[in-house]
Amino acid sequence: MMLANNGALYPVLGLASCVALVYMSFGDLALDLSTHAREPEMSFVGRNGTRFTMDGKAFYVNGWNSYWLMDQAVEEISRPRVKAMFQAGAKMGLTVCRTWAFNDGGYNALQVSLGHFDEHVFQALDRVIVEAKRHGIRLLLSLANNLEAYGGKTQYVKWAWEEGIGLSSSNDSFFFDPSIRSHFKTYLKTVLTRKNRLNGIQYKDEPTIFAWELMNEPRCMSDPSGDTLQDWIEELAAYVKSIDKNHLLTVGLEGFYGPASSPEKLKVNPGQWFGTLGSDFIRNSKVSDIDFASVHIYPDQWQVGAGLEEKMKYISGWLTSHIEDGEEELKKPVLFTEFGLSDKSRDFDHAHRDVFYESIFDVVYESARRGGAGAGALVWQFMAAGMQEYSDDFGIVPEERSSMYRLIKKQSCRLMRLSHGRDWMKRRDSETFCAE
Repeated sequence: MMLANNGALYPVLGLASCVALVYMSFGDLALDLSTHAREPEMSFVGRNGTRFTMDGKAFYVNGWNSYWLMDQAVEEISRPRVKAMFQAGAKMGLTVCRTWAFNDGGYNALQVSLGHFDEHVFQALDRVIVEAKRHGIRLLLSLANNLEAYGGKTQYVKWAWEEGIGLSSSNDSFFFDPSIRSHFKTYLKTVLTRKNRLNGIQYKDEPTIFAWELMNEPRCMSDPSGDTLQDWIEELAAYVKSIDKNHLLTVGLEGFYGPASSPEKLKVNPGQWFGTLGSDFIRNSKVSDIDFASVHIYPDQWQVGAGLEEKMKYISGWLTSHIEDGEEELKKPVLFTEFGLSDKSRDFDHAHRDVFYESIFDVVYESARRGGAGAGALVWQFMAAGMQEYSDDFGIVPEERSSMYRLIKKQSCRLMRLSHGRDWMKRRDSETFCAE
């Protein structure tokens, strides 16, 4: 009898040991898996002409940039910052967060060498997606960087050169070297088809992802005609769409007009030099596989020494020009994916940010109200408390600036009312939220 009982216990004890081993090995990953059942339902965001849509209604973007989310989700000690940031976004009614889905080489690298990935870091990106979904936030995921931060195109070129497969050591060979294009496609396929370890959903089937961005601020200055970058956009956009037909796609442009634009449009640039960067807002955004146009707004960098009033006057024309392009030339939404006012600018005052940001919100809202192409704007950048080391000239901890907090929440409420129309009065949660 005793032997029989012990024999029956062996499989049970073995199973218990396995469970304990899994828990000890994966830590909070096991806890995260248990919360999958609580994930809210989400629909994909699509587009109809110059508007984003979701569930048959217009979808407007009031959002922010926190590029550091994946990096901070890697280590357990910094992981709470990710949750805190999404909580803050949800409290302000924000709809989209733009963040990096790349880190090539260096510390906490997602891609450690060409075609080789760190599973631990991939699980950090899994966490970011799940955490965003829990808070009702969608993600605009950028897939590469024109700049050297977090690897960028420089790292791809360096890897190819070191392996003896690169055509050139020039950073711009990222755009024209066939071997580098092939390796970038490997990266794209790996990310798009990634199965989230926390909820079992492939990224290409994940509605929490609002859209993909091919590259942050692409420039190909070695070919000011724009032909090289245009060819790269056409090929890579088609490749992304061949794998993922669920999600919207944008280029990641700053919005500068190039040589293919009319002389009148070139005059909208901050200066003549900006038309020689190898990018062209209208030409690049017209690519059929690109669903919406992106624009950045940095008057401090473009108009060094100008006063606030002069900057605001220029930016008003910048916004209007691109919204008109979306309506008349592109027939696509225009999303202002980065905007900021530097705290290093002359005579800076926090009140200047309130005035400047409100002017951008007003233009976006008026465009949305009349059914135009202005689809939303994303602040650069928000941080969680205690993240001063991640700050730059534009970093904001929103809850520490009450006037900014109220301003952003006001924009969220205005856009929510436009989205829900007559159904607004039925949404008691939203009504209470905006009455606070």
